[in-house]
Amino acid sequence: MLDEMGKAAKEASYQLALLSAREKNRVLEKIAEALETQAGEILTVNQLDVDEARNNGLSEALLDRLQLTPARLKNIADDVRQVCNLADPVGQVIDGGLLDSGLRIERRRVPLGVIGVIYEARPNVTVDVAALCLKTGNAAILRGGKETWRTNNATVKVIQQALEACGLPKAAVQAIENPDRQLVTEMLRLDRYIDMLIPRGGAGLHKLCREQSTIPVITGGIGVCHILVDDTAEFGPALDIIVNAKTQRPSTCNTVETLLVHEAIADSFLPVLSQRMAASGVTLHADEKSLPVLQNGPASIEAVKDADYRDEWLSLHLNVKIVAGLDEAISHIREYGTQHSDAILTRTLRNANRFINEVDSSAVYVNASTRFTDGAQFGLGAEVAVSTQKLHARGPMGLEALTTYKWIGFGDDTIRE
Repeated sequence: MLDEMGKAAKEASYQLALLSAREKNRVLEKIAEALETQAGEILTVNQLDVDEARNNGLSEALLDRLQLTPARLKNIADDVRQVCNLADPVGQVIDGGLLDSGLRIERRRVPLGVIGVIYEARPNVTVDVAALCLKTGNAAILRGGKETWRTNNATVKVIQQALEACGLPKAAVQAIENPDRQLVTEMLRLDRYIDMLIPRGGAGLHKLCREQSTIPVITGGIGVCHILVDDTAEFGPALDIIVNAKTQRPSTCNTVETLLVHEAIADSFLPVLSQRMAASGVTLHADEKSLPVLQNGPASIEAVKDADYRDEWLSLHLNVKIVAGLDEAISHIREYGTQHSDAILTRTLRNANRFINEVDSSAVYVNASTRFTDGAQFGLGAEVAVSTQKLHARGPMGLEALTTYKWIGFGDDTIRE
């Protein structure tokens, strides 16, 4: 089955690669319209997925990712329209020039071909990936989690109807409908047809893909994000940023999970932090130095464990650790971070520059929330993933990250001497 899907996707990719920006935008407009006109059907099956997932004990964080509402579906359709407004990178000349040999050379952006994406309880990913792939002339094979199979299938059918209405093969966007996990292993070896694989899920999925895939893998999306409050930070703005980074949408990968507080301000900062966290319903997991300062405050307190530093809470929980200074903070981030998004709150340019230069993450912020690590927020449109590795793409992956390039040489009966 997968072999046939892969072959059909590869054939579709050849046709997609020849489309003009106008033709691709027409398809995206059709998809956005269809998502709105068929919203009732999508929301109905999504509720079935949510009910089943809740009965199976799925966490509230994952249920939040799985749940679609009329407003969320409208936002997804609007995101597709936003992709229409973005410049098409395909065909763009990156650089080039005239060589001494007389050959004129240029490096031109082209589609990757077929993109495979494996993801969990995130139905929005289905549309985001399809839109970005189609805009860049790539076909897509999608494998969503078993928790959201009804929603994914309904959404992909809407996309395929729009493709066929525009005279394009529905194999340009396909979903693996069978929830059998064995199919994931088979997909990882479909290198004859799939050109790049993107896993969006937990650490276990990423490890599986890295170890077993014969296809180049882009890893990322696991966000153990940190905020350092140094000894020069202004308490009011710092607290506003922390509340935003933790509570705006706790189930996202760019949510802060560990707060590092300079020891010089800990006695005065942590009590007000406790008040703000209590008001936001956040439970604090404190290290041995911060525990005595926080235990008399209004926020719920627990002793932090080493494992807490290494994983995403994806919920209203926040680790708190007192550090002696920038050196200890950077050392902690290097040990426990996932190179996703980390921030410093400071009024000292020297500290800001040190943090920028020494924290090796895909996104680093000064006096800003980690929640900005997002394709739309970065002006890229909807993102296909957030890459935390260094080759090919890093950070939010927009349109350019779904292209590669070819070298083109123009001669005048030119030969090599």
